[in-house]
Order: sequence, then C-alpha cells, then structure tokens
Amino acid sequence: MSSSAAAPPQPSRRSELAAQDWKAFSAAWLGYAMDGFDFVLITLVLTEIAKDFHLSTVRAATLVSAAFVSRWFGGLAIGALGDRLGRRPAMVLSIALYAVGSVLCGFSWDYWSLFAFRMVVGLGMAGEYSASATYVIESWPHRLRNTASGMLLSGYPLGSVLAAKTYAWVVPHSSWRVLFWIGVLPVVVAVYLRRRLPEAAEWQRAEAAGETRLSATGLLFSGRRKSWNLPICAAAAVALLVVLRGQSTAVTLLLVALVTACFVALTVQFAGRLWPVVVALMVTVFCAFLYSWPLQSLLPTYLKTDLHYDPGQVSDALLYAGFGYAVGSVAVGWLGDRFGTRRGYVAMLVASLAFVYPVFVLGKGHAVALWVLLFLLVGTSSGASGVLPAYVSSHYPLRMRAAALGFSYNVGALGGAAAPVLGVKIAKPLGLGTSIAVLALALTAVVVLLVGFDVPARLQRMADARRPLPAPGGADGAVTGPAGTAAGPRSNPPTSEKV
Repeated sequence: MSSSAAAPPQPSRRSELAAQDWKAFSAAWLGYAMDGFDFVLITLVLTEIAKDFHLSTVRAATLVSAAFVSRWFGGLAIGALGDRLGRRPAMVLSIALYAVGSVLCGFSWDYWSLFAFRMVVGLGMAGEYSASATYVIESWPHRLRNTASGMLLSGYPLGSVLAAKTYAWVVPHSSWRVLFWIGVLPVVVAVYLRRRLPEAAEWQRAEAAGETRLSATGLLFSGRRKSWNLPICAAAAVALLVVLRGQSTAVTLLLVALVTACFVALTVQFAGRLWPVVVALMVTVFCAFLYSWPLQSLLPTYLKTDLHYDPGQVSDALLYAGFGYAVGSVAVGWLGDRFGTRRGYVAMLVASLAFVYPVFVLGKGHAVALWVLLFLLVGTSSGASGVLPAYVSSHYPLRMRAAALGFSYNVGALGGAAAPVLGVKIAKPLGLGTSIAVLALALTAVVVLLVGFDVPARLQRMADARRPLPAPGGADGAVTGPAGTAAGPRSNPPTSEKV
C-alpha cells in the first residue's frame, strides 16, 4: 500500500446519529426544559406569595433556596437508581417527582408547607440532571457527547424564558397557584415519551457484559452503616436549614464546616479510592455556581433597584439573557467536541470576562446595548456550563457515573443557595452591581484554573500514587471500596478525551 494513500474519510457527524438518538435526546431535552420552567416559577411569584403568607422579603427568598437543601440527596439516591436499574427509569422517576412537587406547591397553605414541597421539587431536579445527562451522553456517539451535553442544557434557560412569559399571561388574571398547576402539563408529555425509550446503549452493553455496578444507596444505607449514615444525612439537612434561617458569621461558618464534614464522610464511603476526585469536582461545581448564580438570581433586583427599569424592561433583559444562555450551551458543546471538553469550557469562561465590566458600567439610558451585552455575558458564562455534565462524568467509571455525577453536582449546587446571600452581603459596602461583578470575575478565574489544569484528575493521580493498588483484578486493576472489597474496574478516573 502506498504511504501516500489517503485516509478513509470521516463520517459526517449527522450521519452518526440515528432517529432513535434524536428521539432519546428530544425526550431528555423536554424534561430538562420543564426542569427550568418549574424551578424559576418560585422566583416569579415571590412577591405574591409573601403577600398571601405575610412573609418578609428575606424569609420569602429562602423558598428559592429550599430546593437546594434536598438536591444533594436526590442526586445521590436517583443517580444510584440509574446506576442500578438503568438510566430510563431514573429519568421517569425524577421528572414525575418534581412535577408532583410543583403541583403540591400550588396547594400549599403556609410557609412551611411550601418549603417542604419545594424540597420535593429539589429531589426531582437533582435526579433529572444526573439521569438525563448520563442517558444522553451514553446514548450518543462518543465524539458527539459534548454537543449532546450542551444541547441538552440549552433546555433549562428556554424553560425559564417560557416560565417568565407564562407568568405574564396567567398570574395577572388569576392566581400564583395556577402557575404551579400549569407546570405539570408538558411534564406528562415528557413522561410519556420517556416510557417508550430504550435504555442507554452504553449502560445496556455493561449490563450484558455483567459488569459490577455500585449501588451508592445500598452501600451507605444498609447494614451497620445505616445506623450512623442516616444521622449524618439528618445533621447535614438540619444544618442547611438553620443556615438558611440566617445566623451570625461564626455560627454560619461552624455549620458550613459541619455540612462539609458530612458530605466528605459520605463521599469517602460510596466512592472508595475515588473520593479525592469526587470532592474536587464538588468544589469545582460549587465555584461554578458562585460565579453564575449571583447574576442569575440578583439581575432582576439590580435592574429594578439600581437602574430603575420597569417590569417590561426587566422581562426583556431576562429574555435576552435566557436566549444567550441557550445559544452558549450549544456553542460550548460544539467547541468541546472539536477542541476538547476542557479547552471549550475554559475558552468560553475567559471570553465571558470581557463582558462583565461593560454590563455593570452602563447606565439606564443604554437599554438595547445592555440587552446585547447580557446575551453575550450569560451566553459565555452560564452557557459554558453546557459541557459541565460531560466534564464531570468523564472522571467517573460507568459503574458509579450517574450516582457520582448526581451527588457531586448537586452538592456543588449548594453554591447556588449561597450565591444570592453572599452577593447581598458584599453589596452592602460595594453596591449590588459591583458585588455581582466581583463575584463573577473572581470565581470565574478560580474555575478557569481548576478546569484548565484539570485539578480533580491531578489530585486523584496524586492520591493513587501514595496508595498503590492491590493485585490487579482485571485489565485496569480494581478499586478497593470502603469495606475492602473490589468496587469497580478502574482506579484512575478518565479525563476528557481532548485536553
């Protein structure tokens, strides 16, 4: 054969996708869009709820954070179900769970009942993220998985835009309760579509090969471990609730330390030798929420109080920001598949830094310019999270992927609960706009360093180097679990394909 013979042409990306791949993606995307729809409903009707239940603004705002209190457990439990029984049943359960929670919110009778129903929504949302992301990633061809991840996450901001428009159509003419009830209708369609889907191809191959899968809930809540892991979970939940009620700085730091210790203890048990990478990814996701959620949660307040925009102008701003988020999610997925997951993620984040200062230096007389800048800022900052599922899951073996992704992401998502509180505290001496800008700049830089240097994988390799593996149990060796038994097929987590 001649050395100059041309290599066989690569198949087009579109030709690699069968109709079943698009059907799988459509069902997952619709569910994730409804996730965005149901989650932001509470932010749209806080003033109406505060009036009906006689709540202060600060107390009403804790209803937004209520879903974060339960997300970490939902990510662990429903993710473990997805690892054990399959991605499809976990997807159906998660979307049904947050739909039921949303409907119950419409029937709430006081603050605590609504808080509890919001926690149900949080359980379902956490499972939705891990189940849908792993399902799509494992159903699509390997070299298109960043694209799949980015396209999937574009559903969330578009669902948020739909919620904002539905609010304008419904609430002025009826009640805030009706808004929650309407949220269940598209969910019924999503559940119907998901029930007819096949299982994820990669999960099916592992099942056929008889690969051992880790049951995180079985490991943590069976036998003797249950007697002390249940109190650990209860302590973490209570501490989070107390933090939300507002405490002194010293008490808050003490409670945060307690919550951190609880999560690390759970991680060490279910992840075994992989606990360093799981904890490091929790920190990465936490920082990602801290750079994006001050903008997402406080932008309407900033526009109303600092720039004195009317509700119509605020709605326009959120529309531009939401579409920017969606476009950015798709764009970063394409970049990730073409240049590598980490390169695409970091490039988008670095680009976002160019838009932070211009957004918050513009005054009221530059509305159109502000909308365009918000499109670009949110598209490059929040939109960069489109490859976050692919980046995080690439560090985990198949046997524990959904549980680890769900747990690490949703523990990290507590940054979303801390972000508005931290933003408001910093705003006292600096001003709200400056506060949002400072958090965006500082935390984006931190995430760029963590992802750019792939700190989670580096920490795992350092930990493995200090603890040599026992005799190999397979081609890649065996990971020794917390009980000293083989827990899976590999020790070092895979990193992104292109770095």
